[in-house]
Amino acid sequence: MTTLGAWHRYAQRFANSHWLALNDGTPPNEATNILVLIEADEGAHLLLEDDHEFEGLPHPLTQRAISRESHVAIRASSLATVAPDATTFEVAEAAAKIHPLLGHRVF
Repeated sequence: MTTLGAWHRYAQRFANSHWLALNDGTPPNEATNILVLIEADEGAHLLLEDDHEFEGLPHPLTQRAISRESHVAIRASSLATVAPDATTFEVAEAAAKIHPLLGHRVF
């Protein structure tokens, strides 16, 4: 979870990334919260872990709920049906209905 502006700061370092705007249907801007899947090298991921504007969600296969802050951002979006105690897997399943590449996959 991050904002579109924070994502823009690092986008050139990503091998690939897919995001979904967490807004009420208005055009995204730099302050728009986004749910993002980032494919990058370890160095880029370490930078993101140290940046307070990025929040990594728990691994999708754990049973840990997402943070309250993430849930608030998600509830304000088209994923509003996500329960307060939702796991990352449940968020990914809801997001995949809008952006299929955000669904959890195992190869």
